[in-house]
Amino acid sequence: MSATRWYPTDLLLAVEHAERLLAGGPDSELARLLAGAGLSGLGGLFASAGFAEGLDELFDGLSQYPWQPLVDTDDVVEFSPLGTVVLDDRRPGNTLRGLLLGWATGNEVVIRGDRQEFWAALTALLREPGFPLPPSRTVPPGTDVPGGHPVLVPDLLPSEDWADEALYAAAGTAGVPVLRIRVDAGGRAGTGGPFAGDVLRLDCRSGWAGALQHRTYLRGTRLSDARGADTAQEDGRIAARLRYLVERARRTPYYRDLPRIDERSDLRRLPVLEKSALEQHSLPAARGLCSGDRPSGEVLRSGATTGPPRYIVYSRTDWDNMVREAVPLFYALGVRPGDRVINSLFGGGLYGGLITSSSELSRMPVEAYSTAQMITADDVLMLTRSFSANVVLGQPALLLPVLRDAKAREPGLRIEKVLYGGTPMTESDKRWLREELGTTVVSSILAANDGAQLGYQCGDLAGTLHHLCDDYNLIEVVDGQGRPVPDGEPGELLVTSMQKFEGPLIRYRIGDLGRIFPHECGCGVSGRVLEYLGRSDGQIKVKGRTVLYGEIMAELARFEVSQLQVEIDSRGGRERVTVRTESPGKLDPDELRDHLKDRFEVLSDHHSFDESLDVFEFTVECHPEGGLPRNAVSGKIKTVIDLRLR
Repeated sequence: MSATRWYPTDLLLAVEHAERLLAGGPDSELARLLAGAGLSGLGGLFASAGFAEGLDELFDGLSQYPWQPLVDTDDVVEFSPLGTVVLDDRRPGNTLRGLLLGWATGNEVVIRGDRQEFWAALTALLREPGFPLPPSRTVPPGTDVPGGHPVLVPDLLPSEDWADEALYAAAGTAGVPVLRIRVDAGGRAGTGGPFAGDVLRLDCRSGWAGALQHRTYLRGTRLSDARGADTAQEDGRIAARLRYLVERARRTPYYRDLPRIDERSDLRRLPVLEKSALEQHSLPAARGLCSGDRPSGEVLRSGATTGPPRYIVYSRTDWDNMVREAVPLFYALGVRPGDRVINSLFGGGLYGGLITSSSELSRMPVEAYSTAQMITADDVLMLTRSFSANVVLGQPALLLPVLRDAKAREPGLRIEKVLYGGTPMTESDKRWLREELGTTVVSSILAANDGAQLGYQCGDLAGTLHHLCDDYNLIEVVDGQGRPVPDGEPGELLVTSMQKFEGPLIRYRIGDLGRIFPHECGCGVSGRVLEYLGRSDGQIKVKGRTVLYGEIMAELARFEVSQLQVEIDSRGGRERVTVRTESPGKLDPDELRDHLKDRFEVLSDHHSFDESLDVFEFTVECHPEGGLPRNAVSGKIKTVIDLRLR
């Protein structure tokens, strides 16, 4: 393979350029070029949507190129081009199909024939926007091309009522393979160009297109291994993903004027997406981040607890990408073929945890039991006894009380693996799992409804360190003005969802703090790791729900509270929230506590778990002014303290 790797997404952007030219009508440069050669019927092949879907099938994941992760083994298949493919220009429609598929698979394409000026002009138009495309050239008929691989593109055999004879003449050449297309009466016969766009998708399902590339099975190589070893191509790979993302995003009203980028470093030139802008331009408030494409996929609800909800749209392709990326992540967390997984993540109300993880586990060779958040100790005991369940997936606030209850009822209970997300887990709780349940794997997933998985823990990472998923969600660490900070320095996290094209997220300030630095991990994965440092926007998340620091402060204004501190802790499987106030007058802690419980359901005794569980404690402390500790330099108090991060 050449030192330069070509990406099929860049070809799709070039095809979209041709598609836009043709949309300009018969006077466009491309339409005139085709008409001048008597080949107007070729225009229908520049249909980018069908071509993109076809390439997604050809590679079993266009966004994972050049690898295909295998769900049953945690290995990968690597795609690489043949090198040079040679097309004999017998029929121009076949030649164009061969050119596009040859380029899509990363090959140099040589066209042998008499229409050299036409093909040179056509390829120049495709290169016009400047997206990187493989080499191409034209040569006279019969020219020997050393090292070239001759490719015979099959003719298309239409039904008798097909109208576009310029492109789809009946096959008659002896020995030429035929791709049969039947168009029944009353179907799409005679529609010409639009139906022709389906041809490339059909080609992508055909053996001749698959034969344009090498497929190497890398046994024992995980997707993270392949990406970690791809250091020479990493910047180019990320740049190709960013180019495609930005051009896809420009279909939406909000991102219509986004500047084009070419290199990975260009990402810093793009504006930061603030949460207020995301809420303003997302459903149901507005459709500023909608592309207008045909609806498909899944819609999730944001985790906000006040104001109107926001809905996160995943197209079918976005959803498939999430699942493809999550399966290797589950393996990295410690899941193995044959495991039996209790899935207690939250479900219902369009929340994403249960439905996303269920979609991912259904692709894996594991047996899953989707209990959602209403799991009880009885469920755990039944599933471990009757089904030998050995893995539990859920939120610490729910899992720990349930597991402690189950352990009290059955002292011999064992859970081999505990996977958690949503909130941090204290080290004391991890120690209890290992000592009392014999748990050997305790691993964390960082994820968000907005963009799914952000990072994960392998068995060699501890505390709040997580491997990053840069090919899926690219994370930057910036200061308050959006400027990058040096490696190892803490800052706010910006997330760019590389494989989510409906409702795109580009440099989204997600509201978390962290620091990133390079790390050679004992699991074999090298690269960037994130130390998660908590929320940057004052979110207080307990019982799977959220309340904002500013909302609590606003509610306490009537009591003349001047300073507020909120502390979150978890002990013995119970989450504790302590609100500490300062005020010039004397306040009644019970009165403040009752008021806040009435105002915020998340602070009340109500929860979505088994009602018999004691999972939450809420207390209020009232101090005189100056009674809370201050920073020795700034004189400020720490507003939100999350002891679960320690």
